[in-house]
Formats: sequence, structure tokens, C-alpha cells
Amino acid sequence: PARGMFILAFMVLVTGGSLLLFAVRGHRVRSRVNNALWSRESLLLGNNVLLMAAMLVVLLGTLLPLVHKQLGLGSISVGEPFFNTMFTWLMVPFALLLGVGPLVRWGRDRPRNIRKLLWAAVVTTLVLSVLLPWLLEDKIIAMTAVGMAMACWIAVLAVAEAVQRVSRGTKTSLSYWGMVAAHLGLAVTITGIAFSQNYSVERDVRMRAGDSVTIHDYRFTFREVRDITGPNYRGGVALIGVTRHGEPEAVLHAEKRLYNTS
Repeated sequence: PARGMFILAFMVLVTGGSLLLFAVRGHRVRSRVNNALWSRESLLLGNNVLLMAAMLVVLLGTLLPLVHKQLGLGSISVGEPFFNTMFTWLMVPFALLLGVGPLVRWGRDRPRNIRKLLWAAVVTTLVLSVLLPWLLEDKIIAMTAVGMAMACWIAVLAVAEAVQRVSRGTKTSLSYWGMVAAHLGLAVTITGIAFSQNYSVERDVRMRAGDSVTIHDYRFTFREVRDITGPNYRGGVALIGVTRHGEPEAVLHAEKRLYNTS
């Protein structure tokens, strides 16, 4: 509780101080820039708002149990379902804006300038978001398709825009390629999250030598435990055979080590 109150007081001090400074000095801030709604600045602003909302979700989920307990209302917990649900529906518009952002000009632009590219990206994204889960996992889960749609949308538009620049001979800087790499990296991250959240299986089972357990198409057989001794440790290693459709796939070596104290 003491640590939680310290964190809460620190956040109030930092955030409250910033808001107070803005309230005192805000009237002196003047902006003469007139950006259109359909411009890169507007899309960047939209993404910043979504990122701020995501930050507030984390802050709310972290501090709400502490505040609830300090008010004498009892103990509550904010678990994984809350964060997953909130983040998913915040990241969908974030991914949409992130993919389109690099295609839009600064200051002012028209949607029709990139209409053909966007339609091609929509078709490609819809096909890949359904095809990839089906090819890799033999079944399609709705939330996996949503995650793959986000990832494919970002990746397809990033690659398409880069190809356009190169084909036109447009000069590109290292910072631009860094942006492309960052967008592709985010697409890979979203793909990993979508698959691991919806297709991963975790089971706690007690096994003896000779016991087997089947998870999806894989059969794990606990063979034996051997004692091992290293230069500065001792322990044991469990040998677990893995087969798929009756064919050997691998042998897992799960070790537990106890290191000697010096």
C-alpha cells in the first residue's frame, strides 16, 4: 500500500504540475498553422490521441485497485480480459491510421489521390487475414483474423508506399527507411500477439516416466530423468519425446540446475 500511494502521489504531482502550467501559460500559445482534416498532421494527431487513451487504460487498470482499497471499498483486481478488450479496440483504429499516414501529404491532401492504392490494400488485407491463419493453423479464430488484418494493413501499405517511392526515383533518407522498418516491426509484433493469444495452449499435468499427453497434433512422452553435473552446478534433465502423427519430431531436454555457492 505504501508503494502504491507513493506512485499515485508521484503521478498526481507530475500530471497535475503539467496541467497547472498549461492552465497558467496556455493563453500565450498561438498556432497559425491551418492544416486540413485529411492531412498527415491530422492522422498523427489521431494516433497520438489513441496512444494516450491506451496509456490511460494501463494507468486506470493499475491504479484502480489501489484507489479502491484506499477508499475502504475492499480489494479488487483488474485482469487480463480488461486490458485485452480495451487494447484491441483501441489498436484497430490506430492500425488503420498508421497504415494510411505515410501516404498522405503534409498540410493538405485529397483522399482520391490514394483511393486506388487503398482499395488494393483492403482486398489484399482481407484475403491475407483469412488465408494465413487457415494455412498455418488449419482453423480461423475471429480475433486472430482481426489481428492479422491490422498487421497486413500496416505491412502492405508500408511496402506499397516504399515501392512507389523507389519506382519513381524519389529521394529517400535513412529516417524514412527507419520508419518503414518500424512499421514492419509493429506488423510482426501484432502477428505474434494474435497467434500466441488465440492458438497457444498451456496445461499443467503431472507425469511419470512413460506417461504421454497430447496437445493439438503433438504427443509428448516423458521418457526419463537423468542426473547431470556441470562445472559449477548439479541437477537433473528430463527427456521428453515429441511426435506428430506418429512421426518423431524432437526430443526436449528440460533441465533444473542448482548452482554451487562460492
